Amino acid sequence: MSVIYLLISISIIVAIGFFIAFITAVKTGQYDDDYTPSVRMLFDDELIQPKVEKSKGESQETL
Repeated sequence: MSVIYLLISISIIVAIGFFIAFITAVKTGQYDDDYTPSVRMLFDDELIQPKVEKSKGESQETL
């Protein structure tokens, strides 16, 4: 039974170590995306087609 307590304590220590490493990486800018903003202007925006509004005098087509 004492082996379980040992394994649980070691796993908690390892989890805390990974959490500290993650927080450090986020604070130092490890996950900042520097590439996408420089390439975004090279892609064309999708063309948005204007919607055609029907006037009141037009009847709707039935199938």
